[in-house]
Amino acid sequence: MTDTLYSDRFECGPGIRLQAHERVAQVHFDHINTRLDKLEELMERLEKSLWLTVYGVAAVVLAQAFQSFMVGIPN
Repeated sequence: MTDTLYSDRFECGPGIRLQAHERVAQVHFDHINTRLDKLEELMERLEKSLWLTVYGVAAVVLAQAFQSFMVGIPN
């Protein structure tokens, strides 16, 4: 009976090191996942800004084409 009580309280060194390594690895993966989430959010914002710029340039080009077309029409 005393052997079971002693073995329940006793944990071997390599087992503790393995558990500590698993916890550290989990913390690293959690940190990487949060950084990836932030990076994805930044990429989405950049993509929206890029499309807004593309649409703005296209609108300016079309407005200038329309303006030159309107100037060429006789009254």
